[in-house]
Amino acid sequence: MATLDLTRVRAVIFDTDGVVTDTARVHAAAWKHVFDGFLRGRSAPFDIRDDYLRHVDGRPRLDGVRTFLASRGITLPEGGPGDEPGAPTVHGLGEAKDALFVQQVAHDGVAAFPSTVVLLHELRRRGCRTAVVSASRHCRLVVGSAGLAHLFDVLVDGNEAARLGLAGKPDPALFLEAARRLEVPAAEAAVVEDALPGVAAGRRGGFGLVVGVDRSGSQAAELSRAGADVVVPDLAELDVTGRVPVRR
Repeated sequence: MATLDLTRVRAVIFDTDGVVTDTARVHAAAWKHVFDGFLRGRSAPFDIRDDYLRHVDGRPRLDGVRTFLASRGITLPEGGPGDEPGAPTVHGLGEAKDALFVQQVAHDGVAAFPSTVVLLHELRRRGCRTAVVSASRHCRLVVGSAGLAHLFDVLVDGNEAARLGLAGKPDPALFLEAARRLEVPAAEAAVVEDALPGVAAGRRGGFGLVVGVDRSGSQAAELSRAGADVVVPDLAELDVTGRVPVRR
């Protein structure tokens, strides 16, 4: 079993969608709805598994639009934040996906992964500080809807990234900002991620441990190549040892 040793790691930074909450599938379904409407007559439909994991998962929303369309040889005008949702621009497609995601969360609510909740309680019982990050502007809404806000000392989301001018994953800026707010050096913090760009960001940021989560059972090798120290199918497979020493 993979081990998280709290005599070496003093804080753990969690990605949100697919690690803390079961919302990656909601994002993927929203992307498929939006992209399939746009691609009709232009290209093959969006593959909810392969296209999502390779081109969209873990990236800021507009980067996801650009990266996926580039994989199909399609370039769109950037447009702007005031574009009509669904307009044939990068912002227009991004706004359509955003509206659909919020609608689905409001209708269906948000479920947390039980094993992640157990791990969060165990980490905090042993004196470990925790943070949650996301490129999404809706991280606070998602974490709050799942009833988990009290289990995190720090939250850094897409709103904060925009305000501070932080680059999106695979740049490590989002994780490094969380570590700064937790007051721990990256080398003494762990990152827990399920997306390839997020794992690459954890490795590039010099974090002490990068845990890859492969719930699909199909990405373990790619997560390892991207920089994960360990890959687990679920966080129930991560054993916690030790306790964070109290510093005077």
